[in-house]
Amino acid sequence: MIYNSKNIFAKILRGEIPNNTVYEDEYVLCFDDVNPQMPIHCLIIPKGAYVNLNDFSRNASDEEIVGFYRAVEKIVEIKKMSGSGYRAIFNTDDHGGQEVPHMHMHILGGEKCPSMIVK
Repeated sequence: MIYNSKNIFAKILRGEIPNNTVYEDEYVLCFDDVNPQMPIHCLIIPKGAYVNLNDFSRNASDEEIVGFYRAVEKIVEIKKMSGSGYRAIFNTDDHGGQEVPHMHMHILGGEKCPSMIVK
């Protein structure tokens, strides 16, 4: 799959669409989800152009991969979820429910998360 630079997260990274930034460094941008599913629901996206988790794992530099995962711990601290817990989700491709073709992780918490899949 080819990266589409017109996706909403690419526009957010370019500053074309505002967001409520939670955390930012040279590797990632994290912002609150505009349609939260839990009291705390933020998205963490790499600054590089990666379509999904597979693309990121295959093509990102070691520094980008480490930077992404190290940022998660910082975000959890900022959102005060380190003691109570949280859920981290990657939706990948169509069957995984991915809606935006830019790799991203959902971080959810603020209360006990419901069961994994509700039918």
